[in-house]
Amino acid sequence: MPWLPVCPDWSERLSILGKESTLEVWKNLVSLANTQLDFTQTTRLDRALRKRFESAPPEKLETRPIRLAVLGSSTVEHLLPGIRVGALRHNLWVETHTTDYSQYLPAILVPNSSLHTFKPDVILFIFEAAHFLGNEYRQRCSSSDVVVAETIGRIRELWAKAHEAFGCGIIMQTLLPIALPLMGNNEHRLPESPQRLIRVVNEQLRTAAIEAGVELLAMDEHAAEHGLGAWYNPVLWHKAKQEITPLATPLYGEYVARILATRQGRSSKCLVLDLDNTLWGGVIGDDGLDGIKLGQGSALGEAYLAIQRYARDLSRRGVILAVCSKNDEANAIAPFEKHPEMLLRRSDIACFVANWEDKATNIRRISQSLNIGLDAMVFLDDNPFERNLVRSELPMVAVPELPDEPALYPQRLAEASYFETLWVTEDDMQRARQYQENLARESLRASATDMESYLRSLEMELSWASFDRIGLTRITQLINKTNQFNLTTRRYTEDEVAALIENPLALTLQLRLVDRFGDNGIIGIVIGLKNGDTIDLDTWLMSCRVLGRGVEKATLNLVMEEARRLGAQRLRGTYLPTVKNGMVKTHYPGLGFRPTTSAIPNGEQWILELDTSEPLPIWLAVKKSE
Repeated sequence: MPWLPVCPDWSERLSILGKESTLEVWKNLVSLANTQLDFTQTTRLDRALRKRFESAPPEKLETRPIRLAVLGSSTVEHLLPGIRVGALRHNLWVETHTTDYSQYLPAILVPNSSLHTFKPDVILFIFEAAHFLGNEYRQRCSSSDVVVAETIGRIRELWAKAHEAFGCGIIMQTLLPIALPLMGNNEHRLPESPQRLIRVVNEQLRTAAIEAGVELLAMDEHAAEHGLGAWYNPVLWHKAKQEITPLATPLYGEYVARILATRQGRSSKCLVLDLDNTLWGGVIGDDGLDGIKLGQGSALGEAYLAIQRYARDLSRRGVILAVCSKNDEANAIAPFEKHPEMLLRRSDIACFVANWEDKATNIRRISQSLNIGLDAMVFLDDNPFERNLVRSELPMVAVPELPDEPALYPQRLAEASYFETLWVTEDDMQRARQYQENLARESLRASATDMESYLRSLEMELSWASFDRIGLTRITQLINKTNQFNLTTRRYTEDEVAALIENPLALTLQLRLVDRFGDNGIIGIVIGLKNGDTIDLDTWLMSCRVLGRGVEKATLNLVMEEARRLGAQRLRGTYLPTVKNGMVKTHYPGLGFRPTTSAIPNGEQWILELDTSEPLPIWLAVKKSE
């Protein structure tokens, strides 16, 4: 994992860890996990992790514990340390479980199996190609199309059984392409070729996974990237039935952990870019527009275009771009506005900070300006001093190590995969524009003489609808990514959200805000469940971009209206505190709810009587979406 820094005193730091299961010890373990580790170090770190946190994570950990079952048709026990350490790297505590060799199906089907006792949150399925496409099975089929269709059918059936038994998330490893070629370069012309069958099955797995809401661990692509030999050793396969070689387990665990982290909304959101010798060669303040290396006709200039192109493509996919540069602002902006070879333009940058303050301070400023957490930021800088400074001052910010050759910057950023995601919605594609528009709103707020005049000048319109199939993916994404303005931080799978659409006792709202500056996209989600004459507000979350605009009050008015329609007499709101959602601690009392007399574990509940509650005053139009 070359994007991680080397730690020369790693063993010494591991040896002096505290012996107690405290949050501070956990943070030190996370720090050690975020360095370059080989197989032996990974095993040692996993041993230390399990010794100090044998049965539970530390208190006040900001992520939810995960029970992960690793099921397969080959030996998988050697993968578990890498997975646990990979999860640790992403600040996740994972408890793992596996079955006896190849006994995954009885474990799912038998109600009193150890897997049922374990109650997994997520199941990772790992199958070698021969398990589904062995010679004997192929010979019983009349054609390769039948082989593929029956294989995909068996896998779909397995997913359905697992979901029915546990209602959990499912990750499916694609088949590792271990089959040897029978024809060479034109292998695709042999329909019964095992190599071709593996490729076709993997292609159809992708379609099936989308339809079933299953995440994929794309080992076929990783094998293509690193070479099959980096993952598979036939000697170990024949000796121990280990399809993934132990030497590769640290990276394998990282790939699994990325998916687990993404399921909890822990992907990074913002790429913060240095300028000099990062986006162009040279120093703009010294070399001027004509002197920096950038553009076609120069190997070095084209290398810098490549990192700009990758950053631009990330932005179009929904990643926010920011600039953090030690420069005079006018000099720093000039290439974005005037250099003919620049791919990135000033309009691509949501927040532009150029001054002579230290970069850790400026990254904090960018975080505050964009209203996103520091742990959602990635800082790209060619200078080792600046990288180490930010790592030291802001350990929650991801800072990849960069090679000496600028042409390799895009590859290094890509292989670190800080922006891993499970899906991309239309709102994601508009995120950079939305943040730029929000900065314009803040500028207007600063010039307004009072809050009411500011809110009225925005010309806001809040449109709402109950949950529907069209918005299903975006709704699920928001529920699983939003951490700050989120009263309970409860997570839902797409299937669980879909079930709410058909539930007559469910109150569901999806909210979209448009104003004079543009469309903010879906900015709020509410889930309420009718319990007698009470609506329990299970989930209330909103985008931090719309705070302070009265949307909370307008949302409560809608919730009261929908609750009365369902025949409820009161609302009961729950607040479950986390490390990140302290900003909503006073949400319910601020809206007129009163505290309940009964206590709940690790939280608070508040009541609002509907027969004595009037709509709150708002300064925005509200309409139901057609």
